[in-house]
Amino acid sequence: VPLVESGGGAVQAGGSLRLSCLASVYISPYFCFTWCLQRPGEKREGVASINGGDGHTSYAHAALGRFTISVDKSEKSLYLQMNSLTPEDNAMYYCAVDPIMGCRGFPHEKGLNPTDFTNWGQGTQVTVSS
Repeated sequence: VPLVESGGGAVQAGGSLRLSCLASVYISPYFCFTWCLQRPGEKREGVASINGGDGHTSYAHAALGRFTISVDKSEKSLYLQMNSLTPEDNAMYYCAVDPIMGCRGFPHEKGLNPTDFTNWGQGTQVTVSS
């Protein structure tokens, strides 16, 4: 599944960004989508996931209440609305998909463990200034 992220950029603290991830394929109920971030020199970490079937979502603690993950099947796209951004959110953001099991196939990590995914986009940079 080819994935292409967009929507990153530079904002001030407190601002918002909406990231997009174009899948260009039919979004199956068996898809599990995830957004992950990676800061320089650090491991990739999960931000949010969504099940392609029932739309069930999961969030990392730092994203709760600030970020919203969504899927638009007609647009064949995944989104991440990010509000109340802080300099801690500075990172490259990647989308990924597992097309086999849905997020319920990852009962413990709920689609938030980057090592569960092999199909990644190229990433989009988010820079938040204080």
